[in-house]
This record gives sequence, C-alpha cells and structure tokens, in this order.
Amino acid sequence: FVGRVIDGDTIEALIDNETQSIRLLGINTPERSEIYYNEAKSYLENQLLNKTVELEFVGEKYDKYDRVLAYVFLDNINVNVKLVEKGFANYYFYGGRDKYSDELEDAWNKCINDKVNLCEPSINICAQCVNVNSGFIINNCSFSCNTNNWTIKGEGREKFIFNQSIGINEQVNFEIDLADSGGSLFLWDEVGKLVLWKN
Repeated sequence: FVGRVIDGDTIEALIDNETQSIRLLGINTPERSEIYYNEAKSYLENQLLNKTVELEFVGEKYDKYDRVLAYVFLDNINVNVKLVEKGFANYYFYGGRDKYSDELEDAWNKCINDKVNLCEPSINICAQCVNVNSGFIINNCSFSCNTNNWTIKGEGREKFIFNQSIGINEQVNFEIDLADSGGSLFLWDEVGKLVLWKN
C-alpha cells in the first residue's frame, strides 16, 4: 500500500506492516529544483498514492541508502517503464542490465518519437550542429553557440552545467563520472529541452 510519494522515483509503502522506502529500479527522474521534478512526482502521485501495488525484485534488494529496489506494478502495468515512456524519467541501469532493460529503452525511444517532456527536442538553432564526444562538447556550427546553463548528465545524478559560449569548431571539456551509470549521456539546453542523447 503506497502511503507517500517522495519524488518521481521513490515511494513509501507498507510492506508486511512496516513502512519502507522503495526506489524504482531502472529509472532516474529529475532532482528537486530540476525541470520536470514536480511533474514526475505529480504523475507518480496520481498513479500510485493510496493504492496497492505489486513489487518485483530484480538483483540487489536494497541500495546503499537501505531503500528497497523494485519494479512497481499497478494493474499489471510496469509503472517504471511508464515513467520513461511519458518523459518523466530516463532509463538508469545502475546495477547493469536486467529483464526490463529492453522495455525501458523501448519506452525511451517512444518518448523520443512522441517528443514529450524530457524528450521534447530543443528548438535552439545550436542543437542542430553541437555534438558530444568522449569528455567534450564541440560546436560544429558555422556560428558561435551560447551554451550557458546547458546541462549534460549521465543516467544517474552526475551532471555538468556549461557556463560559456562555444566558438566555431571549438570544444569544451566536461567531467562526469559514469561509474554509476550505464554510459548514456543526455544533453539539455537552458530551458530543459533535449539537444541530444548518446549511449
């Protein structure tokens, strides 16, 4: 029984008469103060609050914060996958791939095709010609690009915020520790629209 939604990927539920914190597996939603944080939390509240759900455990049962790790099902629907499909989360293979990884990637591709929320494409002209390589962003445009407040992040919480313009053919280094991530990178512009993603 879900008694509280903490954020877009964490709930509190009564399990065997004990309230436990549950971290939804395979996904990562925006953190407090990030774009779509409130929308992800509201979506999860609308879906799960005061309802009885089923949990499926895959791999480790607890994370380093002693939260239960699970896929959450409501009426046989994988809520974790739905959060990605609706653009409120990106997939996040922290512990490696599992039986739902393909579904999560398919959900992300549907999100990209539907162009919703975290998958809504940037209309910034620089989004058409800026690229990311290992450890740096490069401006392939024929003009300078203001990337101030653009954010690049891995699947998890690691992120880097750019604070400058990039000249023609110039590259700017960034540092992100992808050790706790599946290796995917997501680049959003200053208003939270998707410039590109790579895995």
